[in-house]
Amino acid sequence: MVLSDSMLSDVNRIHLMGIGGAGMSGLALLLKELGYDVSGCDVNETSYVEKVLQKGIKFTLGHQKEHIDKYQPDLIVYSSAIPSENEELKGAIANGISVAKRAEVLSWLFNSRFGIGVAGTHGKTTTSSMIAMVLEQAGLRPSVAIGGELCDIGVNAKLGDGPYIVAELDESDGSFEEFKPNISVVTNADWDHVDHYPDLESVITAFRSFINNTKPDGSVILCGEDTGLSRIIARNSLDRKIITYGFGKTWDWGTFDIKHNQGGGVTFSVCKEGEFVSEFHLSVSGDHNILNALAATVVASELSIPISSVKETLKDFRGAKRRLQYMGHVMDADIYDDYGHHPREVAATLNTLDQMFPDRRHVVVFQPHRYTRTMAMYKEFSDVLSMADRLVLTPIYPADEAPIDGVSSGMISNHLLENGYNKCKLCSDLGEAVDLIGEELRENDILLTIGAGNVSEVGIQLLDRLGERD
Repeated sequence: MVLSDSMLSDVNRIHLMGIGGAGMSGLALLLKELGYDVSGCDVNETSYVEKVLQKGIKFTLGHQKEHIDKYQPDLIVYSSAIPSENEELKGAIANGISVAKRAEVLSWLFNSRFGIGVAGTHGKTTTSSMIAMVLEQAGLRPSVAIGGELCDIGVNAKLGDGPYIVAELDESDGSFEEFKPNISVVTNADWDHVDHYPDLESVITAFRSFINNTKPDGSVILCGEDTGLSRIIARNSLDRKIITYGFGKTWDWGTFDIKHNQGGGVTFSVCKEGEFVSEFHLSVSGDHNILNALAATVVASELSIPISSVKETLKDFRGAKRRLQYMGHVMDADIYDDYGHHPREVAATLNTLDQMFPDRRHVVVFQPHRYTRTMAMYKEFSDVLSMADRLVLTPIYPADEAPIDGVSSGMISNHLLENGYNKCKLCSDLGEAVDLIGEELRENDILLTIGAGNVSEVGIQLLDRLGERD
């Protein structure tokens, strides 16, 4: 389905199924600001539901066909997590109500503006956040649709009155191929969503299609460091202006003289075509954030934003929530929380902690996300989690998946034990993890909760009991 202005001209009331998710809540905020009467429902009340309620968007718990009579929508928008046999969705279709996927509605909005689309298996939330803040501080008043909440503006989406829109585009269900950016940024291409992509080659094919959907006179900004993207670049199958970035001076844009600061932050030099441009300072940490900042710098250059403005914005950038976010202090230890749910993301976060706090003990609470991902990658998870000085595993967060026989967090702990790592404790629930950490946390420890589910509750509960919130 391709939405158009004429198709939406008679639409007033829009109901969003799955509004508690990051992407759907962001779309709800944009539609509300555009003047639509917006309602939504979900099976859980999340922090994103609180944000939409604050904006006057109506919310009902659950997915029931009675919502159709309650809200009388002209259009129902549903997330990829909603199955086709859902009674509310089927009821809408039976009553002749138009239905559309989230990507179809967001792409209608995106493609009608100067679109800056950020895709990639990892890092797209932070990169799109950096780009949005650079444009905002440069006075370009962009619209924003991001999959995580920006610490600097407190929301994950807003409607600007400028011509630009910055959007994080998710590859998880292939829907990012609906978008036609003026500028496409791809941070990496990795195998993650194993329920949709059977192998890495299918992921690379999807990203190539996304890149080729960039408008003919547009630009494609690719991380040359990434193995998956390097395969796309090497095949020379892209009929667009390609700009590469990475470490060193061999890329179109590069970074060198990197200095990681103990306690957080990093300093590095940036070059274009091998020539020094400027020295940058970031408050956020990690090699991955250097690359994210470099991608934002390339976008800014394409839009003729002065490098001085870019530097100033990125220096003060505080990041997106749940991206190595400082949560508070408890029992003379510091708590951080991160959304990482892929082995590569977990490794990047743990490496960053080593750069920030090389002399402190790192206690990690990891919650695997999805049965399919755990089944496919439990060995890789074991390998990277062995970097922790102490590891606590919680049960798998299922998201929208049904359990798979024999698949559990025990697969990770057993593989760790088989390889000689004996500092792991497998907990039955988050409550047990809170109790265990409360008993074992030492002075000067770093506690990291990591996962895409609700594992941050471990740190929050500890802080509520014993600590000082940030």
